[in-house]
Amino acid sequence: MEKFFVLFLAPLAALDEWSKTDPVLRKSAEVKMEEEWRMWMQQNASTVGETAGAGKTKRVTLEGITDVRNEVMLYSQVQARSHEEAAALFTNHPHLQIPGSSIEVMKVLPLPTMG
Repeated sequence: MEKFFVLFLAPLAALDEWSKTDPVLRKSAEVKMEEEWRMWMQQNASTVGETAGAGKTKRVTLEGITDVRNEVMLYSQVQARSHEEAAALFTNHPHLQIPGSSIEVMKVLPLPTMG
């Protein structure tokens, strides 16, 4: 089995627009999506490792540290026999209900010993 790092992305404009949605409608849709997530996680429990949300972001450059926003909402670690198999796990994922959202699946490459 190979390891993969998965990023769940959503456009900032879509998230900003969603925050303006009527709170009752928004809550109902969020509860529905959370339930679909739970079902997806249960169905894929043997493959999916850690999954967590991404909080506020700090960007570090030679010029210093700044607060930034990016499209990363969550991440997961998964195991699969191939990159294609890992990506296929997410073809009908509930996250894709968010307009303009995407899921990126990257193979984890071990680094050679450093030093």
